[in-house]
Amino acid sequence: MASINQQRQRIEQEITALVDTLDKSILRKMQAQTHECAAKCCYDTDSSMEAVQNCVERCTNPTKKAQGYVQSELERVQNRLQRCVLECNDQVKDKMPANPNEDQIAKHSRDFERCAIKCVDSSLSTLPGLFKTMKSVLSRGEIPE
Repeated sequence: MASINQQRQRIEQEITALVDTLDKSILRKMQAQTHECAAKCCYDTDSSMEAVQNCVERCTNPTKKAQGYVQSELERVQNRLQRCVLECNDQVKDKMPANPNEDQIAKHSRDFERCAIKCVDSSLSTLPGLFKTMKSVLSRGEIPE
C-alpha cells in the first residue's frame, strides 16, 4: 500500500503538471501581452505619471485575475482533499477504543491510509475536468470574480 507521503507527492505532481500546462499554453502568452501593453503605457510621454501608472495597472489586471482564478480553483481541490482526509481521521478516531493496543492502532492506521488514498484518488479523478474547465475559461478570457 502506498504511504501518505507517496500520495501527497502523487497529487502534487499532478497539480504541478496541470499548472505547468496551463502556464505554457495560456498564462505565459497573457504575461507577454501584459508586458507589451505596459511597455506601450510607459512610452506615452504626453501622459502624467499617474495616467501611465493607471494604464500599467489596467494592463496587469487580466493576468492577475487569471492567476487568481487558477490559484482559487487549486485551493478548492486542496480544501476538498483536506476535508476528506480529516473525515477519514474522524472515522478512525470514532472507532478507536480508549486504550488501544498495538494491533488496534496498526489496524486503524491501515484503515486511515486506505481512506486517505481514496481521497487522493477522488481528487485526482477531478483534475482532468477541472483542467478542461480552467483552460476553457482562461481561453475565453471570461474569468469569474
